Amino acid sequence: MWLGPEEVLVANALWVTERANPFFVLQRRRGHGRGGGLTGLLVGTLDVVLDSSARVAPYRILHQTHNSQVYWTVACGSSRKEITEHWEWLENNLLQTLSIFDNEEDITTFVKGKIHGIIAEENKNLQPQGDEDPGKFKEAELKMRKQFGMPEGEKLVNYYSCSYWKGRVPRQGWLYLTVNHLCFYSFLLGKEVSLVVQWVDVIRLEKNDTLLFPESIRVDTRDHELFFSMFLNIGETFKLMEQLANLAMRQLLDSEGFLEDKALPRPARPHRNISALKRDLDARAKNEYYRATFQLPGDEHLDGHTGCTLWTPFSKLHIPGQMFISSNYICFASKEENACHLIIPLREVTIVEKADSSSVLPSPLSISTKSKMTFLFANLKDRDFLVQRISDFLQKTSSKQPGGSSTGRKASGLDPATEPSPSPQEASEQPVSRTAPWGSRQSSLAQDAPTASQGLLRLFRRNTPLEDLGAEGAETEKEEWWNMHFFEYGRGVCMYRTAKMRELVLKGIPERLRGELWLLFSGAWNEMVTHPGYYAELVEESTGKYTLATEEIERDLHRSMPEHPAFQNELGIAALRRVLTAYAFRNPTIGYCQAMNIVTSVLLLYGSEEEAFWLLVALCERMLPDYYNTRVVGALVDQGIFEELTRDFLPQLSEKMQDLGVIASISLSWFLTIFLSVMPFESAVVIVDCFFYEGIKVVLQVALAILDANMKQLLDCSDEGEAMTILGRYLDNVVNKQSVSLPIPHLHALLTSGDDPPEEVDIFDLLKVSYEKFSLRADDIEQMRFKQRLKVIQSLEDTAKRSVVRAIPGDVGFSVEELEDLYVVFKSKHLASQYWGNGRPTAVRRDPSLPYLEQYRIDASQFQELFASLTPWACGAHTPMLAGRMFRLLDQNRDSLINFKEFVTGMSGMYHGDLTDKLKVLYKLHLPPALSPEEAESALEATHYFTEDSPEEALRQEEREGAGDEVVQEKKGEEKGTSTPDYRHYLQMWAKEKEVQKETIKDLPKMNQEQFIELCKTLYNMFSEDSMEQDLYHAIATVASLLLHIGEVGKRFSAQPSRKPRDSAPGEDQLLAPDPPQDSAQELPPPAAGDPQAKAGGDTQLGKVPQESQVVGEGGGGEGQASPSQHLSDDETKDDTSMSSYSVVSTGSLQCEDLTDDTVLVGGEVHSPSTTTTCSGGSVDTEWSISFEQILASILTESVLVNFFEKRVDIGLKIKDQRKVERQFSTSSDHEHSGVSG
Repeated sequence: MWLGPEEVLVANALWVTERANPFFVLQRRRGHGRGGGLTGLLVGTLDVVLDSSARVAPYRILHQTHNSQVYWTVACGSSRKEITEHWEWLENNLLQTLSIFDNEEDITTFVKGKIHGIIAEENKNLQPQGDEDPGKFKEAELKMRKQFGMPEGEKLVNYYSCSYWKGRVPRQGWLYLTVNHLCFYSFLLGKEVSLVVQWVDVIRLEKNDTLLFPESIRVDTRDHELFFSMFLNIGETFKLMEQLANLAMRQLLDSEGFLEDKALPRPARPHRNISALKRDLDARAKNEYYRATFQLPGDEHLDGHTGCTLWTPFSKLHIPGQMFISSNYICFASKEENACHLIIPLREVTIVEKADSSSVLPSPLSISTKSKMTFLFANLKDRDFLVQRISDFLQKTSSKQPGGSSTGRKASGLDPATEPSPSPQEASEQPVSRTAPWGSRQSSLAQDAPTASQGLLRLFRRNTPLEDLGAEGAETEKEEWWNMHFFEYGRGVCMYRTAKMRELVLKGIPERLRGELWLLFSGAWNEMVTHPGYYAELVEESTGKYTLATEEIERDLHRSMPEHPAFQNELGIAALRRVLTAYAFRNPTIGYCQAMNIVTSVLLLYGSEEEAFWLLVALCERMLPDYYNTRVVGALVDQGIFEELTRDFLPQLSEKMQDLGVIASISLSWFLTIFLSVMPFESAVVIVDCFFYEGIKVVLQVALAILDANMKQLLDCSDEGEAMTILGRYLDNVVNKQSVSLPIPHLHALLTSGDDPPEEVDIFDLLKVSYEKFSLRADDIEQMRFKQRLKVIQSLEDTAKRSVVRAIPGDVGFSVEELEDLYVVFKSKHLASQYWGNGRPTAVRRDPSLPYLEQYRIDASQFQELFASLTPWACGAHTPMLAGRMFRLLDQNRDSLINFKEFVTGMSGMYHGDLTDKLKVLYKLHLPPALSPEEAESALEATHYFTEDSPEEALRQEEREGAGDEVVQEKKGEEKGTSTPDYRHYLQMWAKEKEVQKETIKDLPKMNQEQFIELCKTLYNMFSEDSMEQDLYHAIATVASLLLHIGEVGKRFSAQPSRKPRDSAPGEDQLLAPDPPQDSAQELPPPAAGDPQAKAGGDTQLGKVPQESQVVGEGGGGEGQASPSQHLSDDETKDDTSMSSYSVVSTGSLQCEDLTDDTVLVGGEVHSPSTTTTCSGGSVDTEWSISFEQILASILTESVLVNFFEKRVDIGLKIKDQRKVERQFSTSSDHEHSGVSG
């Protein structure tokens, strides 16, 4: 490539001059190419350690003038061919011109100008990119691609100098972190190390600091433990590795690949060695931290942050901290944890003004809100720019406002002195629009239901007797505390959130304020006021719709807190149904998961339907990520954290609990329902209060406190049942003496009550102990979540692999280990389409909700790559054609994708079974549907012949086709009736596949002459790389000649009977032959009317579908075959091995001219051109055919052919070779490489 001219002072250091002229020098890097010796090893080592560009471009061209000591680089090249092209261009275009100049400075100026012009012209043709990476980084990306053989689609994120520990010896080199891979390269004194690990294969990633590996990063896969150390900035490196591994786990979880965030702000001047992807990932991490800290919606992007101070009127102090600004919010977080947090939605802002600066208060900024609150920030570094950004965002916010945000039951400017419970008139101001009636069971419209404006608890308290005066007094006292707090710290979304508020939450939230504070703490209030009418639209959209989620919801409705009076009647049940169904329609990925009904029923007690809906959104999508999906990944992750915390805080108990297996049993029910299903309602709801304020750490702390309180009894337990009983009885007796509601009998308590019930435990005491003994930090929990997520998702992937392998029939012949290895190869090929093939159908159509067997699928081109590396039948340049035929044979449902079971079936047909089985596979690969329409053209002639030959069989064919059409119509009708995938369909399909189906060789249709020619051609190509090549050629030539004779003789015998029906029924030709549809070969059933294959739909051994079992009379019909001349000539031109193969066989072989001669002579008569085949565009003998039995019998006469097909091939070696191919390095490297794949 041409380079912008740069000065080189020492031209010959470490370089060897190969060509020279008066103005240019072509040089090669020492140690590259021929020989090199010790100097070459030293230079190679220096290039790697110093990250020299010469490692990628070992050739260069320098410009020089006679009297100058300065050289200028003008071009470099990775290969001799590339650099030679540049050299020749310079000699042909510049040498003559340069000789005219007298002044050497003019020569140099001209050369530099010319090179800059060439580079500008080349860049003009390139597609403009939105975000250019710096030059140094592009060079590193080029090295990475060249070194590790990565395609253009694989983007480098960053690279670091470090050491890889091979045994106890560190190897200094470079670590390249790409979007999908971790790569390392080192070359020291001839010793080369090259590693490639996919992020999706990483099962452990952590920072270590041991004596053996000081300050190192450990990366574990299923097969290797890798240690890297000696980083300049280990913290930055590890953080980036965490992010990339997280993205890979997300991809395995829900098929989301890495997408550059186009909404992120672009820097004015990109950093020298930082890629656009690295900057995007850094911004993504900041966004996630920002949203998690302030509980903001998922689409909120941080615009920037700056240091400042905030005046706090309650403490009369300026608190230092950070101001965060995004398009919809201004937030503040103090440096001291829990000192003060502030969230100001821009929709609430009325005035932003710059106050006068002073020495006491430099650069102050005042922000006023609709709720009459004013916030004073100071010590802002770039106040003018900040005010401008806020003004810009305010303009956008005001234009988006749908008519003000202060409407609603709990507006942020609500006067603390007013009664928080609404009147019916106030409730009508809620952002709930009119909806359609839910259904026949709903007596009134959804918006007219009392639950549209208030929580169920208020509706059902009117009928309850007067509460205990002591509890009522405690409740009133709590309300007074909160009202005083609101007066001092503000009320609503803009209130100051301090340590004082956490103390109040731990003492308990009054029932009248619970719904309001849950909305504010969780961030659900912000989403609700910015999406007015959204819930009502979802309710209307989901009304009367039937899905798998609605069926599950309906089944669980009456199991949701059945002991509470609010859910013992249709009012509460209908509200719960609407909220759960609306969420299932909002988020089809989650839909509905068990435990959501219990949590939602509690939310409905304290808020209206719309408020409960938005609280559920916050819970499922932000506060408990990945909890409520089909695999409850989030809950399993937190269960792993709980086990780890138990080991740290309660080491004595941890081992015992692991032995009993208790933690796995208890933690899911505790975490999924936030203790609501295992603890009395009035006690569990206090934990929910704390959870909405502080997140999952509260649940983990309480769980540890419960184990600690029962440690003595648990250590004495003998089995899991006894431990579960102890914990169950303890939880049943956790009471809330301050509750004003009537105690609700807990069903679990009724089952576990004994003769001497344990002492009652006050929930507030339990919370206090949990905070004192087991105080956790949110940052630590997030770090532990990452570590556990790797384990959990990889464990689920292993489970999926075992499930898929178990689903493979036992007769495939592969061992379990071989099947697992094949699955890994198959899955990695699918993931490659996720990485680099955005246009592929596999990239678009993967659905994680499908059964495991259907989740990973590959298309024809991917199958072709796997086939080429794994098949025992290597056919040289003919292999892609054979792979295409095998793919069409295996693709039963014609969706251009095959799953792992179909893939294994195809591989098994080639590797296992006897000679007959393997020949059957080969035979089918040369019949429709494997033989594509593009590969043949004489279908019409074949149809004429075969339909005429057996009219009775053809009529039976039509009857079967009609029956098949009815079945297809029936299936279509079933599909129209359901809007979600019907899992019963999969069960029926698998049941059919498990039926024993035996296929005899008589079921196979006959092969016409053109198909036979294709079969022979495949065999010739197959033998070209065998050690017995010559013997095999002579054997197949003999067999082919014999079969041609047999076909001719058979044609003479079948000619007379076939003409009688045609003469007796002249109209039948017009009825059967003229209209062979293109896909007719794809819908033909087997020959026997009672053949079970017609019903079962396929051959289990070969993945055979009804299309493959065809009657003899239809064997060539509907193939849409191309002319044999086209096929032979096409393949001959691109297949040199097949050309040489034909040239060495005897005259009785299948050379094109010989075929014609044989065809003419065998029959004993001269045929017209219409019934013979020639190499240069003649036609195929349409009356010639051969059966599988005849081919089998002929091959059995040649022992060398029998030995070839019965030879055992180890697929394990092929799989190892295939993995090496996937990590293939650039062929221009002169060193030997070795890849380690995770």
